[in-house]
Amino acid sequence: MARLTGKTALITGAGTGIGRACALQFAREGARLVLAARRPEPISAVAEVVHNAGGEAYAVRCDVTSATDAERAVSAAITRFGRLDIVVNNAGGLFVGTAEQTSEEEWDRLMDVNAKGVFLMCRAAIPFMRRAGRGSIVNVGSILGIIGMKNRAAYCASKGAVAQLTKALALDHAEDGIRVNCICPAVVETELVQGLFTSQPDPAAARRAREATIPLGRIGQPDDVAGFAVFLASDESSWITGATFPLDGGLSAY
Repeated sequence: MARLTGKTALITGAGTGIGRACALQFAREGARLVLAARRPEPISAVAEVVHNAGGEAYAVRCDVTSATDAERAVSAAITRFGRLDIVVNNAGGLFVGTAEQTSEEEWDRLMDVNAKGVFLMCRAAIPFMRRAGRGSIVNVGSILGIIGMKNRAAYCASKGAVAQLTKALALDHAEDGIRVNCICPAVVETELVQGLFTSQPDPAAARRAREATIPLGRIGQPDDVAGFAVFLASDESSWITGATFPLDGGLSAY
């Protein structure tokens, strides 16, 4: 039997990159999906791929910084599938700059998407998980929520908040049967990261320089994160909660 058979998963930022990879892997493992994102076209395309492969997926437009949208996405899972077992908080943003280079507006935007969005989605989902006596929340943070990096002041702060929120939620809701864990990837091959490289004068050199910082010598792939998310969502990880896992090719071992 597939590892997520009979479970319903809500995945944010599900239209591209890590979220899309999570959706496809979760579907292969038997999960029914609610795919949430601000842009409807990408999640509708992912839902079609899942349907064509014989799975079940429902796309819902959702801005994770809106409490109303978060509650609507959770309600869609309950209405459509009768239960919500898994939430993958993957939606996020990036801003490159020091504190002096970061405007108040950019700071607020990043904290809203990366930290507040996780909070709102968890807050909306927890009552239904508590009622069921079970649940797994997988937050996609960043290795920069654990270690620092130059020119990432706001981003490090926002992802550090996700790591600490993960621990607090895990302690608050362990007795409810709800597990909360955080995956902390280093640089992963997504549209966002590709844009960072192409914005450099020599994109190939910029890529090689980043790869050289990773002991395993390569940038992560969305499927690397998705595979770990499947494990944390499944019963295989039933004795794991409150953990922040580096998924970084050895970067944080320095």
